[in-house]
Amino acid sequence: MDMPVNVPVDDPNADTEWNDILRKHGIIPEKPPSPTPIIEEALQEAVKRAHENRLEGKDLDELDELEDEEDEAFLEKYRKRRVAELSTITRASIYNQVYPLQKPDYARDVTEASHKAYVLVHLTSSLGTNIESRLLTELWRELARKFGDLKFCEMRADLCIEGYPERNTPTVLVYRNGDIQKQLATLRELGGTSTSLDDLQRFLVDVGAVKENDYRVSRTKESESNPKNLRSGQSTAAEDDDDWD
Repeated sequence: MDMPVNVPVDDPNADTEWNDILRKHGIIPEKPPSPTPIIEEALQEAVKRAHENRLEGKDLDELDELEDEEDEAFLEKYRKRRVAELSTITRASIYNQVYPLQKPDYARDVTEASHKAYVLVHLTSSLGTNIESRLLTELWRELARKFGDLKFCEMRADLCIEGYPERNTPTVLVYRNGDIQKQLATLRELGGTSTSLDDLQRFLVDVGAVKENDYRVSRTKESESNPKNLRSGQSTAAEDDDDWD
């Protein structure tokens, strides 16, 4: 009976002539394929995709500025796509403002309305000293003007839900198809008192209310979306004393 022979192998994965002989006779297994070609192929595909999608998110004016840099047929394809998107959004933009809510009409104005579009409700603080709530009220107005196909609503939390904890305000409720899809208690997850318009736009994308490649989703300077006067609790613009009394 043949006895097994122990063949000395320093490193079975090394590229040596001795290892090649051992592999040929089945003494050591074949080397696993190198992951390098797979990684390189994935990187090349990612670069190719990024190049093909380089005009995603650009509006018509930005596309016009690229006439000397991009192929005209390629630009025209994106122009037509933007025009179609604009037409669709224009037809759907029927809201364009923040709607104050009353408790008796909540089911109609929110739950039922969410079968037609996303409805976002801001349950506000009853205290004028709540900086996050005041900040969100301002940003809510900007979002409503920018995303007219979404319905933005506002109601004082304690008038909506009796005994609602002040510490949970502002609260954001996202409705679609009659159900709450997402809720936030305070702006802690978005940036607290530093929450910007850009943070809220990303939130809209995350909950599915806005497509990621929507041309309206763009970065906004913090100074424009996060006024210092709101963060410090001082206002330079005239405000309503209380929208809900």
